[in-house]
Amino acid sequence: MLETFRKFIGSRFGVIVTMAFLILIALAFAAADVTSGNFGGVAGGDRVATAGKKRISTSDLSRAATSALENLKQDNPKLSMSAFLASGGLNDVLSQMLDRAAIAAFGEKHGIIAGTRLVDSEIAKIPAFRGLDGRFSDDAYRQALQQRGLTDELVRDDLGQGLIAKQVLIPASFGAVFPQGPALHYAALLKEKRSGAIALIPAAAFAPKTPPSDAELAAYYGRISNRFIRPERRVIRYAAFDDSALKNIPAPSEAEIAARFNQNRAQYAASENRKVTQLVVPTEAAARAILAEVAKGTALDKAAAAKGLSTSPIGPISRQQLVSQASQAVADAVFATAPGSIAPPARSPIGWHIIRVDAVEAKAARSLEQVRAELTTQIAAEKKRAALADLTARLEEELDSGSTLADVTKELGLTPTQTEPLTADNQVYGKPGTAGPPVLARVVQTAFSMERENEAQVAEVEAGKTYVIFDVVQIAASAPAPLAEVKAQVATAFLLEKGAGAARAAADKVLAQARKGTPLAVAMSSLGLPLPPVDQIDMGREQLVQQGQQVPAPLALLFSMAKGTVKLLPAPDNRGWFIVSLANIVPGQVAPNDPLLAQARRELGGILGREYADELRRAIRAEVGVTRNEAAIKSVATQLSGGN
Repeated sequence: MLETFRKFIGSRFGVIVTMAFLILIALAFAAADVTSGNFGGVAGGDRVATAGKKRISTSDLSRAATSALENLKQDNPKLSMSAFLASGGLNDVLSQMLDRAAIAAFGEKHGIIAGTRLVDSEIAKIPAFRGLDGRFSDDAYRQALQQRGLTDELVRDDLGQGLIAKQVLIPASFGAVFPQGPALHYAALLKEKRSGAIALIPAAAFAPKTPPSDAELAAYYGRISNRFIRPERRVIRYAAFDDSALKNIPAPSEAEIAARFNQNRAQYAASENRKVTQLVVPTEAAARAILAEVAKGTALDKAAAAKGLSTSPIGPISRQQLVSQASQAVADAVFATAPGSIAPPARSPIGWHIIRVDAVEAKAARSLEQVRAELTTQIAAEKKRAALADLTARLEEELDSGSTLADVTKELGLTPTQTEPLTADNQVYGKPGTAGPPVLARVVQTAFSMERENEAQVAEVEAGKTYVIFDVVQIAASAPAPLAEVKAQVATAFLLEKGAGAARAAADKVLAQARKGTPLAVAMSSLGLPLPPVDQIDMGREQLVQQGQQVPAPLALLFSMAKGTVKLLPAPDNRGWFIVSLANIVPGQVAPNDPLLAQARRELGGILGREYADELRRAIRAEVGVTRNEAAIKSVATQLSGGN
């Protein structure tokens, strides 16, 4: 529905551009190939653009482009930098950076700031900066910055600009209301029905019968080679290990077992927990009244429901937990009541509690001798985990000091295994549906971020249990496939392109006849060729909307044409031409109280709000002044693509 409305109002659909800035820095931390400082042959002091007095350096742009690509590769691991650049990705990234810088300059001019505490709170929300306890860790923060070549100042500046953008743009878009009259018109469009016909004149029907020569094919492939780009492939060498690689781990001593028992003595003491059903009422009189009904045989939940209240199950819960959740009086009453009975009403800060004791779970105290085996197993497992962690740390130090994968695997008595060429999604290249080794699933992205071959790393596969040592022994960059490898597909494309020209001429003849009133099927038959039958269309726009983003292009065209018109549409990849004829439109009807109208107003209001924010963003750009250094931008693109 949103996509349909977007076409009607002729506006660009999408989220508020600047909101993307708030996650840009988080994306940078997800990327393992973020550059720092200077960038290739482009000096770090060079500026690709300015917004007011704020400048965007070549290194800023390259870092943001790399982060954007890494984020896209989470959905499309085979996406290459060259494909990203070819699709205009660098320009999109720069445009977003300019928007952010311009809004930050505008905010500073008008006193809109992001204070230190606000930035601190945003930093604390980023998962990459959390420790093992799930809370913000300064050590994790500093380590993450160091690993990604970032600085505290850069992170704070980036988040600060994003927060300013949020303060500026959200008020412009929030609460936008679309008028009911236009909304009624657009909602009615969803109810309309259209009938017509769609014909296809395939290029294959007009393609040459003689295959192209090798020279023709080579020249043609030189023009279209980007259509046959192969993903980056890497051959990974690896060896997995677990605690079986450990030797001479001392068994838990009597002192260690006794110390652990004393440390957790409360855990082994006698305890009693209770499962209860609770009802809280505001006054003692109300509590007494409900208890009187229960005494007459009414179930507690039914007595509560009769007064618009409800009971809630709790537990198992200990006496101390109940004290902290309610009060000492409530806990004393509950733990003095037999199972199946209701405790006397007791008061807490939130009211009077009526609690039925449903079950009692009592545990007898356990001695050291009774838990010795349990503690022994527990301590032994902890020792193994600690020893395994020490081993991996030592291996990492050895690798950092220059040892190779062969060195450390020999030390562990392991034999490395080498994979077939893998793509970034851990699939074997050239073998659709064949996955790489499962043990590499969690490290393949790291392997694809390595800049050089034969630089081994140690990674955790299963927390505290399994680790893998791996390196990359062969890197094949993303590039067009050799012609010999895709010769058949290229030959087909060549013939289709040749046939597309003749198919266009035939389509023009059919189009001319159809525009004079000849039925499309009759006009198609006049070509005297075996062509696909004409599709007769009779459907409503609601059916079209239900197809979401998968609407075929000819159908989309049919629902955007004027009644009685005929249009030509090229099929993808030179596969032919569609001829679309619209015979009739039956307008839709929507009553003022139709729920569809309310839905339309909400969705159109959201689009209108985004348009407001977009207009404000453009106005801010104009006010602060934005300039671009095309030569520097081109240099960054060249460096990112691996050129000189």
